[in-house]
Amino acid sequence: MAMNYALVPLLCCISIAVALYPRLLSPRNGNAKASLTNGYSYETFYLVQQVDHFGFNNEDTFKQRYLIASQFWNHHGGPIFFYTGNEGDITWFCNNTGFMWDIAPEFRALLVFAEHRYYGSSIPYGSQTFKDPSKLNYLTSEQALADFAVLIRYLKSSIPGTSDSPVVAFGGSYGGMLSAWMRMKYPGTVIGALAASAPVWDFTGLTPCSAVMNTTTQSYLRASPQCVDNIRQSWSTIDKIAATVDGRNYIYNIFHLCSPLKTTGDVAKFKAWLSSAWFDLAMVNYPYPASFLEPLPAWPVKVACSPLGSPLQDKLLMQGLYKAVNIYFNYTGQAKCLNTSQDATASLGDAGWGYQACTEMVMPSCVDSSSMFEPTTWNFTSYSDSCYSSYKMRPRQHWVTTQYSGKNIGDTSNIIFSNGLLDPWSAGGVLNSLSDSLVAIQIPDGAHHLDLRAADKDDTDYVKAARTQEKNIIRFWLNSQKPLKG
Repeated sequence: MAMNYALVPLLCCISIAVALYPRLLSPRNGNAKASLTNGYSYETFYLVQQVDHFGFNNEDTFKQRYLIASQFWNHHGGPIFFYTGNEGDITWFCNNTGFMWDIAPEFRALLVFAEHRYYGSSIPYGSQTFKDPSKLNYLTSEQALADFAVLIRYLKSSIPGTSDSPVVAFGGSYGGMLSAWMRMKYPGTVIGALAASAPVWDFTGLTPCSAVMNTTTQSYLRASPQCVDNIRQSWSTIDKIAATVDGRNYIYNIFHLCSPLKTTGDVAKFKAWLSSAWFDLAMVNYPYPASFLEPLPAWPVKVACSPLGSPLQDKLLMQGLYKAVNIYFNYTGQAKCLNTSQDATASLGDAGWGYQACTEMVMPSCVDSSSMFEPTTWNFTSYSDSCYSSYKMRPRQHWVTTQYSGKNIGDTSNIIFSNGLLDPWSAGGVLNSLSDSLVAIQIPDGAHHLDLRAADKDDTDYVKAARTQEKNIIRFWLNSQKPLKG
């Protein structure tokens, strides 16, 4: 989930082949198959779902993919930890949500990772899905939540030992938004939710449109104030150098770009590409080497800021920018050139997130003078026109706050909102507890849903404390339920 359209959430998986109950292999689910990834093992299944849960005229169905790991589970009512899949292939989210795998043995939990409709393998209308706007009409968060509720009901009716199993929802980024909304909309289905890095308030009228980019700037200020000054200055410097053919060729050569900058449109695209890189680096600013979006070193913002740590001007600034952005797009040194069409998050959401952002998921974005990014304004009319041009649909900017109550969620209970303060998306998150059961956890040195990632030897004390608090709250929820047998 980069910038305004790439809400990327998740983390990592591991284990050994599992034998599940025969009823899970029913024709309705299709053929289950074992999947082994990073040492985690799970089985893959499919459930036939209604395309439209809220009307009775459309009887179309599709197969929703979900993953199950039962090797840790207490078969006599042990809890179900349910990941509410977001905008991408569910195996990728499974492989990047190691916290669930780390705590499953302690809680003797059944792990379920449910894929979001219109992503991964859960495509309702096959190859025609993204060619016909009418077939995209059922790509909404509400329909996805209904899928999850139906799936949970199916699992609890078909797997012996689960009928009394309490269900806890987990999710990161957009998936974290869904886990929180799952608890709000289906409180009889899930007893609680861990919503990590969930920008549930990054919508019209709830959070200033400049907040996300200002938080990104603050993350860079912590690494190097001079780096921020250089990036802020870079936009006018690029414009000055790119005003001539020789200047554009200089940028093309110094950045080892795959395509030359021939027009002002190419230059604008180049600057947007740089902005996305700075944003994504802040989002994945983890304390250890990771490959969440791209292969990166520990604390990548600090590393990228190293060549921008002293005052630079003109061509020296361009050289420093190249060294910095090369950390993001070519840390392994394998790329022969840098592609300005490359977006590390673009493949995650396939074509679906663009449509969601152009219908109900309207998250206003702008840049003010306090940011290191080039100033921009938010114009909903222009945004709507662009969406109509792409999808023949216009966004409803107030629908999410109407559907999910905006900031008026005090009557809800049992949600953990965790946010790393280095994460740009924390600006739209719940940063302060709203009640004893709507608990906010801040991770001062945490990036995008760091707490959902697998434990690492280089984890900071802050994220360790956050995970301990999360476990204790989940344990309290479970202890409030019917005692387990066995």
